[in-house]
Amino acid sequence: MSFTRRTFSSLALGVPLLGQVNPPPPDEEELTTIKTFVRFVVAPTTVTDRDGRYVSDIQPHEFVLVDRGKEQKLRVDLAFQPLEIVVCIQANNTVEPVLDKIKQIGPLLENLVLGEKGQAAIIAFDHRIRVMQDFTNDGTLFKKALAKINAGSTTSAMNDAVVTAARMLKSRPNDHRKVILLISETRDKGSEAKTRQALLDLQFGNIVLYSVNISRLVTSLLTKAQPPRPDPLPPGARHMPAGSLVTPETISQQTGIYNGNVVPLAVEILRQVKSIFVDNQLEVFTKFTGGSERSFLTYKDLERVIADIGQELHSQYLISYSPNNTEEGGFHPIRVDVNRTGLTVRTRPGYWMAAIPQ
Repeated sequence: MSFTRRTFSSLALGVPLLGQVNPPPPDEEELTTIKTFVRFVVAPTTVTDRDGRYVSDIQPHEFVLVDRGKEQKLRVDLAFQPLEIVVCIQANNTVEPVLDKIKQIGPLLENLVLGEKGQAAIIAFDHRIRVMQDFTNDGTLFKKALAKINAGSTTSAMNDAVVTAARMLKSRPNDHRKVILLISETRDKGSEAKTRQALLDLQFGNIVLYSVNISRLVTSLLTKAQPPRPDPLPPGARHMPAGSLVTPETISQQTGIYNGNVVPLAVEILRQVKSIFVDNQLEVFTKFTGGSERSFLTYKDLERVIADIGQELHSQYLISYSPNNTEEGGFHPIRVDVNRTGLTVRTRPGYWMAAIPQ
């Protein structure tokens, strides 16, 4: 399968990372004491029609980008920018039932996502952050690295994995597009890094994060139970209805406590209800970088999801510009519109910038 991509950037090669401030090259005339500083902002943009199909024939003049209420001048380049991807895979005990499916994504990654010049690295995480494979485009190495991943502890240090992936991408060439593909549950458990730190690393690295969510309901049903803890109270110490027998079995029926553990599925249902009111961390990462969330249950679902991410990456418009309002520090919300009807446009919602004196 092959894809074509139209890209927009500010320079023929190499867009500096957000947060870097670079002076222009010296003029031929004698240098003066006045220096001009330019900052480039990159906004990967996905455009779909009413049926959700990617639209790839939009011309540069049809795009309008507004930064903090001010329309920006876009610069266009049709040069192809290779992909640099870090695949982060949750590998703790709760995902063990679906880990075999995830370990089969090597060919999908190579054929559908990377293309001819892209490279990928693979990270596995539980309480540890393990770099299973450094950047390469060799499908054989992908397969070997994935085969070595096994389920570990009960911890899921997702934020730490994102921070590690962002720092790995920081060392990659500036003229390459940078992406994190995170295959995990939607919550962090046990990271040293906070969500804010991980999000800032993504923002300042111009990194887009896509998540492939593992259903917590499925893992709760299929995960092997941990060794039960003994009930700290003897049967006779618990209050029971008058006339009932005081035995471990009757206590379990009355309290819902089995060998000291609350029924896992009941706990999971309560968590799902609570999550309606609290955004998950993957939603924060994807929304604020211009990526998206997807989920899977079967291997066919996983194939479809990764194929769709690959198609999106190769159908995106890469828009960049030098802001005309650099004196305004803080968060800069951005909006990209297309001068056509019936289209949906998705990009990063904004970026952080320190004020640059004029």
